[in-house]
Amino acid sequence: MSETVLLVGGGGREHAIARALAPDCSLHAAASNRNPGIIRLADGFEQLSETDAEAIVDYAESVEATLAIVGPESGLQAGVADALDEVGVYTFGPQSEEARIETDKAFQRRFMKDNDIPGCPVFETFDDMEAACDYIDDSEIDLAVKPAGLTGGKGVKVIGDQVDKEGAKEYLREEDYDRVVLEERFVGEEFTLQAFVADGDLRTTPAVQDHKRAYEGDEGPNTGGMGSYSDTGFELPFMSDGDYERAVEIMEATVEAMPDYKGILYGQFMLTSEGPKVIEYNARFGDPEAMNTLPVLETPFLDVLTAARDGEALPELEFSGEATVCKYAVPAGYPTDPDSGAKIAVDEETVGEGLLFYASVDERDDGLYTTTSRSFAVVGLADSIDAAEAIADDALAAAGDGLRIRHDIGKADLVQQRVDHMAELRDD
Repeated sequence: MSETVLLVGGGGREHAIARALAPDCSLHAAASNRNPGIIRLADGFEQLSETDAEAIVDYAESVEATLAIVGPESGLQAGVADALDEVGVYTFGPQSEEARIETDKAFQRRFMKDNDIPGCPVFETFDDMEAACDYIDDSEIDLAVKPAGLTGGKGVKVIGDQVDKEGAKEYLREEDYDRVVLEERFVGEEFTLQAFVADGDLRTTPAVQDHKRAYEGDEGPNTGGMGSYSDTGFELPFMSDGDYERAVEIMEATVEAMPDYKGILYGQFMLTSEGPKVIEYNARFGDPEAMNTLPVLETPFLDVLTAARDGEALPELEFSGEATVCKYAVPAGYPTDPDSGAKIAVDEETVGEGLLFYASVDERDDGLYTTTSRSFAVVGLADSIDAAEAIADDALAAAGDGLRIRHDIGKADLVQQRVDHMAELRDD
């Protein structure tokens, strides 16, 4: 039977999903923005809020969707998967209760503690900010300060890295969060492990390292992600034997404790001298990490969705064995004071061997322009990280004025810094 798939969301992550699904199904999309890459791949598009469950259900029924996938966390929190499932459109994404593993960081940590999930830090939760400030004063270890709700990857402040104790307390008092989590700061190298999950089963994908900091050399404020890379195998260069497998075991323990979970489970890990620890969980693909993972997935992504819906074992995943490097082009001033309105010169022809994924762009009669969010990403695929990086960097040569790029992502010296850092931590 031919499948009609509804994709919810219009960012770079969703463009990667659309590219993976479009060859094998009739694809329809709904998003608040008109992503030109998605629109070109889809058989139909409706401009809708990703959190408007009722409107999304109406559109799904109008196109007779047989499957759906929700890209952004905002839609999952709003119960879009719940509403689609209720009308019989199987949605590869967790319902709002299971999505709390991302949307409520206090719940996430209590869930890990209550179910003896390995890799959980020492933590406390607070709804009284003055009590949280007292805890910071009394703590003998550096802490990560996390708002309990969604912050687009930009809300965490780490004592001993981004702020000191006084800065952390000032942050809590200024932002006026309802609830926060204060937890032990992990030291090491971050990596992401994304898994397809259904019926208590999971299939994992190659590890990816994202780069959150805005500027080269890992300087500046956190962003939604400036780019990422993966290697030819499942591990990253700074990993030792067994690190990937231990992260998978943590993911397996998490899925075992959530038998109703379906969709993507994204584990953000810190590889420490003691092994992998969980920084956080997300309930969907990462952005940019989806753009590393899906282009090298040789198993049809649609086969994963249909197996999950039909209660069959998820297919064993096959990958091309290529390394990937993804680099985002963002508007000048991003993320603190982003400009908008710069014309984007790059297109599918100018990127050469690279893959182009549009994110937040303003499509006008005379072309594409920047908004205040990340504009587009390019991905290089090759038989080494070095070669993939060169393809990605070459693809950005025609990006246009008014855009900024972290050119150091995937370069040999930055990757080696990661390797050296882990070697130093393990020797200590």
